[in-house]
Amino acid sequence: MIPLDIFHDPICPWCYIGKARLERALEARPNHRFAIQWHPFQLNPTMPKDGMERRDYLNAKFGGSEGARKAYAPVVEILIRELPKTDLLGIRTTPNTLDAHRLIHWAGIEGRQTPMVAALYRAYFQDGRDIGDSATLADLAAQVGMDAEAVTRLLATEADVGDIRARDQHARDRGVNAVPLFIVGNQHAVEGAQPTELWLNVIDELAAQETD
Repeated sequence: MIPLDIFHDPICPWCYIGKARLERALEARPNHRFAIQWHPFQLNPTMPKDGMERRDYLNAKFGGSEGARKAYAPVVEILIRELPKTDLLGIRTTPNTLDAHRLIHWAGIEGRQTPMVAALYRAYFQDGRDIGDSATLADLAAQVGMDAEAVTRLLATEADVGDIRARDQHARDRGVNAVPLFIVGNQHAVEGAQPTELWLNVIDELAAQETD
């Protein structure tokens, strides 16, 4: 298998787009050799634990409503075209994603990491749910076959908080300053939400190398 390490944040729209484009390539090449691992990178590591009202967050980040509209216009166009179930108006809260990343980590221990990631993106971008809320996270965990009560207990502790923060910082120390970022085979970095065609080419090239 070929490691494919993905640095992401489940509230990042470009990560959502990049994930969807990669998935289309994987579906078209079901014999791909990728072993996917998801890694934490918080877009807003200083976000208050309870998050912020979405409009306030965007206005503060982009210098007002007009700045937010202009900054988001390119990504909104792509989301409407490629992920039509997205409901940006339904997003009321921009959460702190530390607990979401903890949940992804625990899901990985159980071999459920990618389904957990998918559930988080869907909950945030399609259903407008607050993925910083413990009850929401426990419910999403149950949806992918995890023990919701165990997740609730863990979220009430500091379990793996230090590990997630350390991994996030390690990525930054290595030069990661934007996501999504894909590392192919521990060697090659693919930055941004690349088109499906690029991933098809990567998969085909790797397959050809293995048969040489």
